[in-house]
Amino acid sequence: MTLPLSAVQTTALASVRIAAFLVIAPPFAQRAVPGTVKAMLAFGLALAVSPRLTPFADATTGAFVGELAAQAVLGAALGFLVYLVFSAVQSAGTFIDLFGGFQLAAAFDPMSLTTGAQFSRLYQMTALVLLVASDGYHVVLSGLVRSFDALPVGMTLDPAALASTLADGLTQMFVSALQIAGPLLVVLFLADVGLGLLTRVAPALNAFALGFPLKILLTVTFAGFAFLALPAVVESLTGRSAQEILGVLP
Repeated sequence: MTLPLSAVQTTALASVRIAAFLVIAPPFAQRAVPGTVKAMLAFGLALAVSPRLTPFADATTGAFVGELAAQAVLGAALGFLVYLVFSAVQSAGTFIDLFGGFQLAAAFDPMSLTTGAQFSRLYQMTALVLLVASDGYHVVLSGLVRSFDALPVGMTLDPAALASTLADGLTQMFVSALQIAGPLLVVLFLADVGLGLLTRVAPALNAFALGFPLKILLTVTFAGFAFLALPAVVESLTGRSAQEILGVLP
């Protein structure tokens, strides 16, 4: 069986971009997904998109190695954009842990290689489960596949556009995290204000001794209501992640 060199090179370049994307972007970045599965998925997607790609014309070794590095950087950048979007859910859980007093029980999560407390890990795992159960990862992969139409193999990415999109994505991550956890943070802040006023009125009561159990009760109670909004949040973030992928491309 004889294979044209240009087709093999094009498929290899496409698989490198996809593999770099899968290493960083959720839900594929989890350690629960074996590296063999990521490699097979990258190669399978590369075979699927290779017929619509322009064959890589330059056959020199130096040009091919340089293009491999460029595709790896591009795939990693697109994956990081998706990671930023979905980090809003974990950041919202971190805010809840911080204001609710759960940050004292932070632990290392070997699956995501991050350190977080209860609500941070709960929100992150729930977002990943919803992303898989709702087939939202199909939207993420479709955005990656469409990136080959906007930026075919052999073309370079504009660094200015990438930097601008990354800065905007970082800002949107913090805004989304505050929107998700904002109502509960306001409740916890008002609880602190009420305890402070009670201490000023009756110092002998030592109201701050009740602060930790009261804030834990409020956090667990109201976090349940905020938890019900996560499906709509994940759906919105899934669409935004596909928009971010295409937004950085020319």
